Amino acid sequence: MDIDRFIATNEPTWDRLTELSKQARRKVQKMHGHEIDELLHLYQQCSSQLSFARTEYRDIALNSRLTMVVAEARMAIYGTRSRGLKSLAQFFSVRFPAAVWYMRRSILVAALVTFIPAVVMAVWLSNSSRALDVAAPEALRTAYVEEDFEDYYSAAPAAQFSTEVLVNNIRVSFLVFALGILLCVPGIYILALNGGNVGVAAGLFHAADQAPKFYGLILPHGLLELAAIVIAGAAGLRLGWAVIAPGDLTRSAAIALQGSRSAVIVLGLTAAFIVAGLIEGFVTPSQLPTSMRVGIGVVVFAAFCTYLVTKGVAASRMGLTGTLREPIPDRHDWLAAHTPA
Repeated sequence: MDIDRFIATNEPTWDRLTELSKQARRKVQKMHGHEIDELLHLYQQCSSQLSFARTEYRDIALNSRLTMVVAEARMAIYGTRSRGLKSLAQFFSVRFPAAVWYMRRSILVAALVTFIPAVVMAVWLSNSSRALDVAAPEALRTAYVEEDFEDYYSAAPAAQFSTEVLVNNIRVSFLVFALGILLCVPGIYILALNGGNVGVAAGLFHAADQAPKFYGLILPHGLLELAAIVIAGAAGLRLGWAVIAPGDLTRSAAIALQGSRSAVIVLGLTAAFIVAGLIEGFVTPSQLPTSMRVGIGVVVFAAFCTYLVTKGVAASRMGLTGTLREPIPDRHDWLAAHTPA
């Protein structure tokens, strides 16, 4: 059965289940016994159809629609609409990683836009004396490598510095995200500029044979911080791409849908920036051995990536794409959707 015929055949069932779910949730309107039986029957039927659709068609729009229908029915039957702490837990355990995983290809593009200029600038400056002279006078380069770069991390009390870093990182990520809608160009520029600046710093330290000092100062917080900025940049690029190529949706609908998903990413990244700010304020300038400081950064970065991948894949298998209003089925729904009728 092709996808159009599948939708045409089963759409009345989905509409009926949606109608019964809304009726069940309206406390002023009681349901009769046969309507309750019908609700339960259609819930199981649509759960099986969701499983079939995910296996046979792999169509994001269809799977998202069916997931919403099944989730709303689940909420009506079991009364599990999330509130308060449960909503917050679901946001970080399902919605945020689902949005990140859905944008994984855009994240790869944003990473290339950021790190290709970084590598080019680092290699160029570390291998060309002429490039070094163009970048800055020798006296300024020496001061930067010997004192200024390291002093930046201890110029203010740790708590104050950590707060300032947090605010700045959130500002940069929001700017990259917001400007992405302008056909991607400003977002690409900011990502490339940010990567180029990192590459310049790396190149100056390499040219002065001080590379271990640079990486000892940048890696503890920089791995997580740069990852978060890249993800925020990807959210902006995806929003801009919705303007350029809305696909089967109208341009306004595509922007609204992608804007909702991108907003989830920016909100979720706030937690990552808080952690990065704390590391930059308290760990990077500390007297801990370099290996320990870098080790903390690597462990935190690895944990962040593992969390996004494992949770993102799990959410994707449930048909979720990470938009703000997308109903989140619990484990019962997932099992029901993968249990043969």
